[in-house]
Amino acid sequence: MNIFSIFENFKLDFWTLWGIVAQGFFFFRLVIQWYSSEKAQKTIVPISFWWLGMIGACMLFIYAFARNDIVFLITAILQVIIYFRNLRIAFNQKSEYPVE
Repeated sequence: MNIFSIFENFKLDFWTLWGIVAQGFFFFRLVIQWYSSEKAQKTIVPISFWWLGMIGACMLFIYAFARNDIVFLITAILQVIIYFRNLRIAFNQKSEYPVE
């Protein structure tokens, strides 16, 4: 059995690559959050965490719309609302962690 045979049933097209890149934004936001927390030696949620989440959610919204996937569409809409709210809070509050 060829190890790559598991991928034979998957369609690799523009929208699949788009979705992979969108998921990459979600993954990278966790790497940024982990690195910031390690550097500060306490839990930190940098503004880039929310921006990367917003970009990923917007991309997944477009992906879900193109694929006609109601589950991803609803999830993406809720994520955009949450990330927008958190970005607005971050920019409006006076915090010990300045928005960079």
